[in-house]
Amino acid sequence: MCRNIKTLFNFDPPATEDEIQAASLQFVRKLSGFTQPSKANEAAFQLAVQEVTAAAEKLLSTLVTNSPQRDRKIEIERARIRSVKRFGPRES
Repeated sequence: MCRNIKTLFNFDPPATEDEIQAASLQFVRKLSGFTQPSKANEAAFQLAVQEVTAAAEKLLSTLVTNSPQRDRKIEIERARIRSVKRFGPRES
């Protein structure tokens, strides 16, 4: 479940609100063990996602680094190459 959370800091372009919210949702899913909470837990689940999103946004806005920003397109291509090396080429 949590393997889908990607690094969001120090990218050009910066992480979007949707990316931060998606990572927060994955985090709360991992912590709770629910992919879909029951009706009884839905409010607590959604509140947790909102609070984690706010904390993540605050964290990303206050972090500093001396490293140059990474290009999102280059990182995606590197990940694709690693995937091909590990699993072989995708068959259409």
